[in-house]
Amino acid sequence: MNELAADGIPVAVTCRVLKLARQPYYRWRANPVTEAEIVEAYRANALFDAHHEDPEFGYRYLVEEARDAGEPMAERTAWRICTDNRWWSVFGKKRGKNGKPGPPVHDDLVERSFTADAPNQLWLSDITEHRTGEGKLYLCAIKDVFSNRIVGYSIDSRMKSRLATTALHSAVARRGDVAGCIVHSDRG
Repeated sequence: MNELAADGIPVAVTCRVLKLARQPYYRWRANPVTEAEIVEAYRANALFDAHHEDPEFGYRYLVEEARDAGEPMAERTAWRICTDNRWWSVFGKKRGKNGKPGPPVHDDLVERSFTADAPNQLWLSDITEHRTGEGKLYLCAIKDVFSNRIVGYSIDSRMKSRLATTALHSAVARRGDVAGCIVHSDRG
């Protein structure tokens, strides 16, 4: 806006075109960087230096290091700054150990031999994620190995079991008689 104002275009006109209020612009122009932003920048620098020296440590240890460097802060503040900047310990949390057994592993009927002599003998399935401007979309596709064609698919915004079952129902509806067909998945 400063450049446009220097060219003779009034700030009021520029704000109207950009659909911005004038008051926040003038407030920012009077004090472009707030004191809180400066303090947070110093804290972030202290945390980054400590993280760079020893990436194994989490935010709790980084708070102590920043305090020793002259930038005291609460653990919650350090956590927020580290999370915003994606500074995590190289030793992440171990997840998935809730004591419950996973789904049973079924026999591998394909045994890495991905060939078929006729249609509807072997189908392969997989799920892929696509990021869009409105969020993630998941695609489950089922491919006939013999013809190398997609015989069924489904798209959903959530990766639930219904995504795979809908794709399977779609494939069966298109192909008709599929008795004896093996559906192979990578357990994903």
